Amino acid sequence: MSRKLQLFLVALAALISAAAAAQQPKEDFTLFSDRVVALTHVALIDGTGTPARSDQAIIIRDGRIVAVGTTADVPIPADAVVRNLAGHTVLPGFVMMHEHMFYPAGLGNYTEMLRTFPRLYLAGGATTIRTAGSMSPFGDINLRNEIARGNIPGPDINVTGPFIEGPGLLFLKIKITKDPPDARALIDYWAKEGATSYKVYMNIPRTTLAAVIDEAHLRQHKVTGHLCSITYREAADLGIDNLEHGFLASTDFVKDKVADVCPRQVDVLNSLATLDPDGPQARALIDHLIAKHVALTSTLTIFETFASGRPMASSGALELLATDLREQYMSRWSSIAQQGKNQWTDLLRVGMRLEKKFVEAGGHLMAGTDPTGYGGVVAGYSNVRELELLLETGFTLPEAVRISTRNGAEFLGLAADVGTLEAGKRADLIVFKGDVNADPKALKELQWTMKAGVAYDRARILAAMKGKIGLY
Repeated sequence: MSRKLQLFLVALAALISAAAAAQQPKEDFTLFSDRVVALTHVALIDGTGTPARSDQAIIIRDGRIVAVGTTADVPIPADAVVRNLAGHTVLPGFVMMHEHMFYPAGLGNYTEMLRTFPRLYLAGGATTIRTAGSMSPFGDINLRNEIARGNIPGPDINVTGPFIEGPGLLFLKIKITKDPPDARALIDYWAKEGATSYKVYMNIPRTTLAAVIDEAHLRQHKVTGHLCSITYREAADLGIDNLEHGFLASTDFVKDKVADVCPRQVDVLNSLATLDPDGPQARALIDHLIAKHVALTSTLTIFETFASGRPMASSGALELLATDLREQYMSRWSSIAQQGKNQWTDLLRVGMRLEKKFVEAGGHLMAGTDPTGYGGVVAGYSNVRELELLLETGFTLPEAVRISTRNGAEFLGLAADVGTLEAGKRADLIVFKGDVNADPKALKELQWTMKAGVAYDRARILAAMKGKIGLY
Protein backbone atom coordinates (compact mmCIF):
# COMPACT_ATOMS: atom_id res chain seq x y z
CA MET A 1 0.00 0.00 0.00
CA SER A 2 1.39 3.39 -1.00
CA ARG A 3 2.10 6.08 1.60
CA LYS A 4 -0.44 8.38 -0.09
CA LEU A 5 -3.17 5.72 0.11
CA GLN A 6 -2.36 5.07 3.77
CA LEU A 7 -2.74 8.77 4.58
CA PHE A 8 -6.00 8.92 2.66
CA LEU A 9 -7.45 5.94 4.57
CA VAL A 10 -6.40 7.40 7.92
CA ALA A 11 -8.03 10.72 7.04
CA LEU A 12 -11.17 8.97 5.83
CA ALA A 13 -11.40 6.96 9.07
CA ALA A 14 -11.02 10.17 11.09
CA LEU A 15 -13.81 11.84 9.13
CA ILE A 16 -16.13 8.87 9.62
CA SER A 17 -15.34 8.78 13.33
CA ALA A 18 -15.96 12.51 13.69
CA ALA A 19 -19.26 12.24 11.83
CA ALA A 20 -20.39 9.37 14.00
CA ALA A 21 -19.46 11.29 17.14
CA ALA A 22 -21.37 14.34 15.93
CA GLN A 23 -24.48 12.23 15.44
CA GLN A 24 -24.37 10.96 19.04
CA PRO A 25 -26.84 12.94 21.16
CA LYS A 26 -25.19 14.93 23.92
CA GLU A 27 -26.72 13.88 27.21
CA ASP A 28 -26.18 14.84 30.79
CA PHE A 29 -28.53 13.24 33.26
CA THR A 30 -26.63 14.48 36.31
CA LEU A 31 -28.81 16.17 38.90
CA PHE A 32 -25.89 17.07 41.16
CA SER A 33 -22.43 15.76 41.99
CA ASP A 34 -21.22 17.84 44.91
CA ARG A 35 -18.07 16.62 46.62
CA VAL A 36 -19.60 16.79 50.10
CA VAL A 37 -23.34 16.32 50.57
CA ALA A 38 -25.60 16.11 53.60
CA LEU A 39 -29.00 14.54 52.97
CA THR A 40 -31.08 15.45 56.01
CA HIS A 41 -34.48 14.65 57.56
CA VAL A 42 -35.05 11.55 55.45
CA ALA A 43 -36.86 8.33 56.26
CA LEU A 44 -34.35 5.52 55.81
CA ILE A 45 -34.43 1.79 55.07
CA ASP A 46 -30.80 0.77 55.14
CA GLY A 47 -30.88 -2.67 53.45
CA THR A 48 -29.82 -4.69 56.50
CA GLY A 49 -33.38 -5.86 57.16
CA THR A 50 -33.78 -3.72 60.27
CA PRO A 51 -36.89 -1.50 60.62
CA ALA A 52 -37.21 1.83 58.88
CA ARG A 53 -35.85 4.88 60.70
CA SER A 54 -37.17 8.43 60.53
CA ASP A 55 -35.46 11.82 60.46
CA GLN A 56 -32.08 10.49 59.38
CA ALA A 57 -29.06 12.23 57.89
CA ILE A 58 -26.58 10.74 55.42
CA ILE A 59 -23.21 12.44 55.01
CA ILE A 60 -21.39 11.76 51.74
CA ARG A 61 -17.84 12.74 50.92
CA ASP A 62 -16.05 11.94 47.66
CA GLY A 63 -18.70 9.42 46.65
CA ARG A 64 -18.74 7.46 49.89
CA ILE A 65 -20.95 7.48 52.97
CA VAL A 66 -19.08 8.77 56.00
CA ALA A 67 -21.93 8.97 58.53
CA VAL A 68 -25.55 7.88 58.99
CA GLY A 69 -27.72 8.71 61.95
CA THR A 70 -30.46 10.90 63.40
CA THR A 71 -30.32 14.34 61.83
CA ALA A 72 -30.02 16.07 65.20
CA ASP A 73 -27.06 13.91 66.19
CA VAL A 74 -24.97 13.82 63.02
CA PRO A 75 -22.52 16.73 62.64
CA ILE A 76 -22.95 18.48 59.31
CA PRO A 77 -19.56 19.28 57.73
CA ALA A 78 -19.00 22.97 57.15
CA ASP A 79 -18.21 22.36 53.47
CA ALA A 80 -21.29 20.19 52.82
CA VAL A 81 -24.09 21.05 50.42
CA VAL A 82 -27.16 20.41 52.57
CA ARG A 83 -30.21 18.92 50.89
CA ASN A 84 -33.27 18.81 53.10
CA LEU A 85 -35.22 15.70 52.09
CA ALA A 86 -38.04 15.94 54.60
CA GLY A 87 -41.00 13.98 53.21
CA HIS A 88 -38.74 11.60 51.27
CA THR A 89 -37.45 8.06 51.77
CA VAL A 90 -33.99 6.75 50.92
CA LEU A 91 -33.17 3.11 50.07
CA PRO A 92 -29.85 1.56 49.01
CA GLY A 93 -29.27 1.25 45.29
CA PHE A 94 -30.76 -1.99 44.01
CA VAL A 95 -28.44 -4.92 43.33
CA MET A 96 -30.41 -6.80 40.69
CA MET A 97 -29.35 -10.31 39.83
CA HIS A 98 -31.24 -11.41 36.70
CA GLU A 99 -30.88 -8.63 34.16
CA HIS A 100 -30.20 -8.55 30.44
CA MET A 101 -29.03 -6.06 27.85
CA PHE A 102 -31.40 -7.50 25.23
CA TYR A 103 -35.15 -7.32 24.74
CA PRO A 104 -37.66 -9.43 22.79
CA ALA A 105 -38.30 -8.01 19.35
CA GLY A 106 -40.69 -10.80 18.31
CA LEU A 107 -40.42 -14.06 16.35
CA GLY A 108 -37.68 -15.39 18.62
CA ASN A 109 -35.33 -12.47 18.04
CA TYR A 110 -33.71 -10.52 20.85
CA THR A 111 -32.28 -7.08 20.12
CA GLU A 112 -29.43 -5.51 22.06
CA MET A 113 -30.36 -2.48 24.16
CA LEU A 114 -26.84 -1.26 24.89
CA ARG A 115 -27.84 2.40 24.95
CA THR A 116 -31.30 2.44 26.53
CA PHE A 117 -31.00 -0.27 29.17
CA PRO A 118 -27.99 0.93 31.21
CA ARG A 119 -29.54 4.37 31.52
CA LEU A 120 -32.98 2.96 32.33
CA TYR A 121 -31.66 0.52 34.93
CA LEU A 122 -30.06 3.52 36.63
CA ALA A 123 -33.28 5.51 36.38
CA GLY A 124 -35.06 2.60 38.07
CA GLY A 125 -32.71 2.59 41.05
CA ALA A 126 -30.31 -0.22 40.03
CA THR A 127 -26.71 0.76 40.78
CA THR A 128 -25.29 -2.77 40.46
CA ILE A 129 -26.59 -5.57 38.24
CA ARG A 130 -25.61 -9.03 37.08
CA THR A 131 -26.49 -10.06 33.58
CA ALA A 132 -27.98 -13.57 33.76
CA GLY A 133 -26.95 -14.85 30.36
CA SER A 134 -25.90 -12.85 27.33
CA MET A 135 -26.80 -12.77 23.64
CA SER A 136 -23.89 -10.39 23.01
CA PRO A 137 -21.13 -11.05 25.54
CA PHE A 138 -18.67 -8.65 23.92
CA GLY A 139 -21.33 -5.94 24.00
CA ASP A 140 -21.94 -6.54 27.71
CA ILE A 141 -18.23 -6.63 28.55
CA ASN A 142 -17.42 -3.48 26.59
CA LEU A 143 -20.45 -1.72 28.07
CA ARG A 144 -19.34 -2.70 31.58
CA ASN A 145 -15.89 -1.28 30.91
CA GLU A 146 -17.19 2.00 29.47
CA ILE A 147 -19.47 2.48 32.49
CA ALA A 148 -16.54 1.78 34.82
CA ARG A 149 -14.51 4.42 32.97
CA GLY A 150 -17.29 6.95 33.42
CA ASN A 151 -18.00 7.28 29.71
CA ILE A 152 -21.55 5.91 29.86
CA PRO A 153 -24.09 6.35 32.67
CA GLY A 154 -25.32 3.07 34.08
CA PRO A 155 -25.03 0.55 36.90
CA ASP A 156 -21.94 -1.47 37.61
CA ILE A 157 -22.33 -4.66 35.55
CA ASN A 158 -21.21 -8.13 36.57
CA VAL A 159 -21.12 -9.94 33.24
CA THR A 160 -22.31 -13.52 32.84
CA GLY A 161 -21.02 -15.24 29.73
CA PRO A 162 -23.19 -16.54 26.88
CA PHE A 163 -25.96 -19.04 27.63
CA ILE A 164 -24.54 -22.55 27.95
CA GLU A 165 -27.22 -24.66 26.31
CA GLY A 166 -27.53 -28.17 24.94
CA PRO A 167 -29.51 -29.32 21.89
CA GLY A 168 -33.26 -28.86 21.94
CA LEU A 169 -34.13 -25.18 22.30
CA LEU A 170 -33.18 -23.10 19.27
CA PHE A 171 -32.27 -19.45 19.66
CA LEU A 172 -30.32 -18.18 16.70
CA LYS A 173 -27.98 -16.17 18.94
CA ILE A 174 -27.12 -19.06 21.27
CA LYS A 175 -24.30 -21.50 20.51
CA ILE A 176 -25.17 -25.12 21.28
CA THR A 177 -22.62 -26.62 23.67
CA LYS A 178 -21.85 -30.13 22.42
CA ASP A 179 -20.21 -31.83 25.40
CA PRO A 180 -18.14 -31.22 28.58
CA PRO A 181 -14.88 -30.38 26.72
CA ASP A 182 -16.79 -27.86 24.62
CA ALA A 183 -18.19 -26.29 27.82
CA ARG A 184 -14.74 -26.13 29.41
CA ALA A 185 -13.33 -24.40 26.34
CA LEU A 186 -16.20 -21.91 26.34
CA ILE A 187 -15.60 -20.95 29.96
CA ASP A 188 -11.86 -20.68 29.46
CA TYR A 189 -12.41 -18.32 26.54
CA TRP A 190 -14.96 -16.05 28.21
CA ALA A 191 -13.13 -15.95 31.52
CA LYS A 192 -10.12 -14.56 29.65
CA GLU A 193 -12.38 -12.02 27.93
CA GLY A 194 -13.74 -10.78 31.26
CA ALA A 195 -16.88 -12.72 32.18
CA THR A 196 -17.20 -13.37 35.92
CA SER A 197 -20.04 -15.89 36.02
CA TYR A 198 -21.82 -18.40 33.78
CA LYS A 199 -25.40 -19.46 33.16
CA VAL A 200 -26.50 -22.91 32.11
CA TYR A 201 -29.77 -23.23 30.28
CA MET A 202 -32.68 -25.59 29.92
CA ASN A 203 -31.40 -28.57 27.91
CA ILE A 204 -27.97 -29.05 29.39
CA PRO A 205 -27.03 -32.59 30.61
CA ARG A 206 -25.55 -33.27 34.04
CA THR A 207 -22.10 -34.15 32.70
CA THR A 208 -21.84 -30.76 31.04
CA LEU A 209 -23.13 -28.93 34.10
CA ALA A 210 -20.51 -30.71 36.22
CA ALA A 211 -17.77 -29.52 33.84
CA VAL A 212 -19.11 -25.96 33.87
CA ILE A 213 -19.15 -25.86 37.67
CA ASP A 214 -15.66 -27.33 37.91
CA GLU A 215 -14.15 -24.86 35.43
CA ALA A 216 -15.92 -21.87 36.97
CA HIS A 217 -14.97 -22.75 40.53
CA LEU A 218 -11.33 -23.19 39.51
CA ARG A 219 -11.47 -19.45 38.73
CA GLN A 220 -13.51 -18.54 41.84
CA HIS A 221 -16.40 -17.74 39.50
CA LYS A 222 -20.01 -18.77 40.08
CA VAL A 223 -22.60 -20.67 38.09
CA THR A 224 -26.31 -20.02 37.89
CA GLY A 225 -28.97 -21.82 35.92
CA HIS A 226 -32.41 -21.74 34.39
CA LEU A 227 -32.90 -25.49 34.37
CA CYS A 228 -35.32 -28.02 32.96
CA SER A 229 -33.43 -31.19 31.97
CA ILE A 230 -31.70 -31.17 35.36
CA THR A 231 -33.64 -30.93 38.63
CA TYR A 232 -32.82 -28.43 41.33
CA ARG A 233 -31.74 -31.24 43.65
CA GLU A 234 -29.38 -32.68 41.02
CA ALA A 235 -27.88 -29.26 40.32
CA ALA A 236 -27.39 -28.62 44.04
CA ASP A 237 -25.60 -31.94 44.41
CA LEU A 238 -23.28 -30.99 41.55
CA GLY A 239 -22.38 -27.73 43.31
CA ILE A 240 -24.32 -25.04 41.45
CA ASP A 241 -24.27 -21.67 43.22
CA ASN A 242 -27.55 -20.12 42.14
CA LEU A 243 -30.86 -21.06 40.52
CA GLU A 244 -32.99 -18.63 38.57
CA HIS A 245 -36.74 -17.91 38.71
CA GLY A 246 -37.39 -19.01 42.28
CA PHE A 247 -39.00 -22.45 42.18
CA LEU A 248 -41.03 -21.92 39.01
CA ALA A 249 -38.39 -23.48 36.74
CA SER A 250 -38.05 -26.57 38.92
CA THR A 251 -38.73 -29.98 37.39
CA ASP A 252 -38.17 -31.85 40.67
CA PHE A 253 -41.86 -32.63 41.10
CA VAL A 254 -42.56 -34.06 37.63
CA LYS A 255 -43.63 -37.68 37.99
CA ASP A 256 -41.36 -40.21 36.24
CA LYS A 257 -39.00 -37.51 34.98
CA VAL A 258 -36.32 -38.91 32.67
CA ALA A 259 -32.75 -38.00 33.60
CA ASP A 260 -31.18 -35.25 31.44
CA VAL A 261 -34.42 -34.75 29.50
CA CYS A 262 -36.56 -31.64 29.73
CA PRO A 263 -40.18 -32.72 30.42
CA ARG A 264 -43.11 -31.31 28.50
CA GLN A 265 -43.97 -27.84 29.72
CA VAL A 266 -47.52 -28.92 30.53
CA ASP A 267 -46.16 -31.60 32.86
CA VAL A 268 -43.84 -29.13 34.57
CA LEU A 269 -46.62 -26.62 35.12
CA ASN A 270 -49.06 -29.25 36.35
CA SER A 271 -46.50 -30.60 38.81
CA LEU A 272 -46.05 -27.14 40.29
CA ALA A 273 -49.76 -26.32 40.24
CA THR A 274 -50.55 -29.41 42.33
CA LEU A 275 -47.62 -28.96 44.72
CA ASP A 276 -48.42 -28.03 48.30
CA PRO A 277 -45.94 -25.24 49.20
CA ASP A 278 -46.37 -26.17 52.86
CA GLY A 279 -46.05 -29.93 52.27
CA PRO A 280 -43.16 -32.35 52.84
CA GLN A 281 -41.99 -32.48 49.19
CA ALA A 282 -41.53 -28.73 49.02
CA ARG A 283 -39.88 -28.59 52.44
CA ALA A 284 -37.46 -31.40 51.56
CA LEU A 285 -36.26 -29.54 48.45
CA ILE A 286 -36.01 -26.24 50.33
CA ASP A 287 -33.94 -27.85 53.08
CA HIS A 288 -31.68 -29.54 50.53
CA LEU A 289 -30.97 -26.28 48.68
CA ILE A 290 -30.18 -24.50 51.91
CA ALA A 291 -27.90 -27.32 53.07
CA LYS A 292 -26.03 -27.09 49.75
CA HIS A 293 -25.79 -23.26 50.02
CA VAL A 294 -27.70 -22.64 46.79
CA ALA A 295 -29.08 -19.12 46.38
CA LEU A 296 -32.32 -18.47 44.48
CA THR A 297 -33.19 -15.47 42.34
CA SER A 298 -36.78 -14.27 42.44
CA THR A 299 -38.07 -13.02 39.07
CA LEU A 300 -41.75 -12.55 39.87
CA THR A 301 -41.94 -9.73 37.32
CA ILE A 302 -41.62 -12.09 34.35
CA PHE A 303 -44.17 -14.61 35.67
CA GLU A 304 -46.67 -11.84 36.34
CA THR A 305 -46.80 -11.19 32.60
CA PHE A 306 -48.03 -14.76 31.98
CA ALA A 307 -50.85 -14.61 34.54
CA SER A 308 -54.34 -13.30 33.93
CA GLY A 309 -55.84 -10.91 36.43
CA ARG A 310 -52.61 -8.94 36.76
CA PRO A 311 -52.25 -5.22 35.99
CA MET A 312 -50.96 -3.98 32.67
CA ALA A 313 -47.49 -2.45 32.72
CA SER A 314 -47.66 1.22 33.71
CA SER A 315 -48.22 3.86 31.07
CA GLY A 316 -44.76 5.26 31.77
CA ALA A 317 -43.16 1.89 31.09
CA LEU A 318 -45.15 1.40 27.89
CA GLU A 319 -44.12 4.84 26.62
CA LEU A 320 -40.51 3.64 26.61
CA LEU A 321 -41.28 0.89 24.09
CA ALA A 322 -41.04 1.39 20.34
CA THR A 323 -44.49 1.44 18.75
CA ASP A 324 -44.43 -2.13 17.41
CA LEU A 325 -43.28 -3.56 20.74
CA ARG A 326 -45.90 -1.58 22.66
CA GLU A 327 -48.68 -2.82 20.38
CA GLN A 328 -47.34 -6.38 20.57
CA TYR A 329 -47.34 -6.28 24.37
CA MET A 330 -50.79 -4.75 24.71
CA SER A 331 -52.29 -7.27 22.29
CA ARG A 332 -50.82 -10.18 24.25
CA TRP A 333 -51.86 -8.68 27.60
CA SER A 334 -55.43 -8.20 26.37
CA SER A 335 -55.56 -11.78 25.14
CA ILE A 336 -54.44 -13.08 28.53
CA ALA A 337 -56.80 -10.76 30.40
CA GLN A 338 -59.78 -12.12 28.45
CA GLN A 339 -59.09 -15.57 29.86
CA GLY A 340 -60.36 -14.40 33.24
CA LYS A 341 -58.12 -16.88 35.05
CA ASN A 342 -55.38 -19.12 33.72
CA GLN A 343 -52.94 -21.59 35.21
CA TRP A 344 -50.32 -18.91 35.76
CA THR A 345 -52.72 -17.00 37.98
CA ASP A 346 -52.37 -19.77 40.55
CA LEU A 347 -48.75 -20.64 39.71
CA LEU A 348 -47.67 -17.10 40.53
CA ARG A 349 -49.13 -17.57 44.02
CA VAL A 350 -47.42 -20.95 44.38
CA GLY A 351 -44.11 -19.39 43.40
CA MET A 352 -44.56 -16.56 45.89
CA ARG A 353 -45.41 -18.97 48.69
CA LEU A 354 -42.38 -21.16 47.97
CA GLU A 355 -40.04 -18.16 47.97
CA LYS A 356 -41.44 -17.05 51.32
CA LYS A 357 -40.99 -20.53 52.78
CA PHE A 358 -37.42 -20.65 51.43
CA VAL A 359 -36.49 -17.42 53.21
CA GLU A 360 -38.27 -18.41 56.41
CA ALA A 361 -36.19 -21.62 56.45
CA GLY A 362 -32.96 -19.60 56.13
CA GLY A 363 -32.51 -19.56 52.36
CA HIS A 364 -30.66 -16.83 50.47
CA LEU A 365 -33.13 -15.13 48.10
CA MET A 366 -32.12 -12.39 45.67
CA ALA A 367 -34.10 -10.24 43.24
CA GLY A 368 -34.09 -9.84 39.45
CA THR A 369 -36.47 -8.70 36.74
CA ASP A 370 -35.65 -10.71 33.57
CA PRO A 371 -36.81 -8.23 30.88
CA THR A 372 -37.67 -10.92 28.30
CA GLY A 373 -40.84 -12.96 27.69
CA TYR A 374 -43.15 -11.07 25.37
CA GLY A 375 -42.40 -7.64 26.83
CA GLY A 376 -43.93 -5.74 29.72
CA VAL A 377 -40.90 -6.16 31.99
CA VAL A 378 -39.28 -2.82 31.27
CA ALA A 379 -35.97 -1.56 32.62
CA GLY A 380 -36.54 1.66 34.52
CA TYR A 381 -39.77 0.42 36.09
CA SER A 382 -39.39 -3.28 36.78
CA ASN A 383 -36.85 -2.96 39.61
CA VAL A 384 -39.51 -1.33 41.76
CA ARG A 385 -42.17 -3.70 40.43
CA GLU A 386 -40.15 -6.68 41.68
CA LEU A 387 -39.98 -5.00 45.09
CA GLU A 388 -43.77 -4.52 45.05
CA LEU A 389 -44.28 -8.19 44.20
CA LEU A 390 -42.03 -9.23 47.08
CA LEU A 391 -44.32 -7.19 49.34
CA GLU A 392 -47.30 -9.00 47.83
CA THR A 393 -45.51 -12.26 48.64
CA GLY A 394 -45.69 -11.34 52.32
CA PHE A 395 -42.26 -9.90 53.04
CA THR A 396 -42.05 -6.72 55.08
CA LEU A 397 -40.61 -3.72 53.26
CA PRO A 398 -37.25 -3.93 55.10
CA GLU A 399 -37.09 -7.66 54.21
CA ALA A 400 -37.94 -6.99 50.55
CA VAL A 401 -35.34 -4.22 50.38
CA ARG A 402 -32.68 -6.51 51.80
CA ILE A 403 -33.52 -9.19 49.22
CA SER A 404 -33.17 -6.52 46.50
CA THR A 405 -29.95 -4.97 47.79
CA ARG A 406 -27.74 -6.59 50.41
CA ASN A 407 -28.45 -10.20 49.42
CA GLY A 408 -27.26 -9.66 45.87
CA ALA A 409 -24.20 -7.76 47.07
CA GLU A 410 -23.31 -10.61 49.42
CA PHE A 411 -23.60 -13.20 46.65
CA LEU A 412 -21.38 -11.14 44.35
CA GLY A 413 -18.79 -10.60 47.07
CA LEU A 414 -19.44 -6.86 47.05
CA ALA A 415 -21.11 -6.39 50.44
CA ALA A 416 -18.14 -4.49 51.85
CA ASP A 417 -18.78 -1.79 49.26
CA VAL A 418 -22.45 -1.75 48.23
CA GLY A 419 -25.87 -3.09 49.18
CA THR A 420 -26.55 -1.19 52.42
CA LEU A 421 -26.53 2.40 53.62
CA GLU A 422 -23.76 2.38 56.18
CA ALA A 423 -20.65 4.43 56.88
CA GLY A 424 -17.78 3.32 54.67
CA LYS A 425 -19.99 2.11 51.81
CA ARG A 426 -20.19 3.66 48.37
CA ALA A 427 -22.90 6.29 48.14
CA ASP A 428 -25.39 4.28 46.07
CA LEU A 429 -28.96 5.18 46.97
CA ILE A 430 -32.47 5.83 45.70
CA VAL A 431 -34.75 8.69 46.73
CA PHE A 432 -38.55 8.40 46.77
CA LYS A 433 -41.05 11.16 47.44
CA GLY A 434 -43.16 10.15 50.42
CA ASP A 435 -42.84 7.63 53.23
CA VAL A 436 -42.69 4.25 51.47
CA ASN A 437 -42.78 2.35 54.75
CA ALA A 438 -46.10 3.94 55.76
CA ASP A 439 -47.50 3.97 52.23
CA PRO A 440 -46.00 1.48 49.73
CA LYS A 441 -47.76 3.37 46.92
CA ALA A 442 -44.99 5.94 47.32
CA LEU A 443 -42.66 3.40 45.67
CA LYS A 444 -44.07 4.72 42.39
CA GLU A 445 -42.60 8.13 43.23
CA LEU A 446 -38.93 7.39 42.59
CA GLN A 447 -37.23 10.76 42.09
CA TRP A 448 -33.53 10.17 41.56
CA THR A 449 -30.76 7.62 41.88
CA MET A 450 -27.28 8.25 43.25
CA LYS A 451 -24.30 6.12 42.26
CA ALA A 452 -20.93 6.80 43.87
CA GLY A 453 -22.09 10.24 44.98
CA VAL A 454 -23.43 11.34 41.58
CA ALA A 455 -27.21 11.89 41.52
CA TYR A 456 -29.05 11.11 38.26
CA ASP A 457 -32.38 12.66 37.29
CA ARG A 458 -34.90 9.88 36.65
CA ALA A 459 -37.37 12.10 34.79
CA ARG A 460 -34.70 13.34 32.38
CA ILE A 461 -33.53 9.81 31.59
CA LEU A 462 -37.06 8.52 31.00
CA ALA A 463 -37.87 11.46 28.72
CA ALA A 464 -34.76 10.86 26.63
CA MET A 465 -35.46 7.12 26.28
CA LYS A 466 -39.17 7.41 25.41
CA GLY A 467 -40.05 5.18 22.46
CA LYS A 468 -36.49 3.89 22.16
CA ILE A 469 -36.65 0.36 23.64
CA GLY A 470 -36.55 -1.97 20.66
CA LEU A 471 -34.41 0.41 18.63
CA TYR A 472 -31.10 0.50 20.53
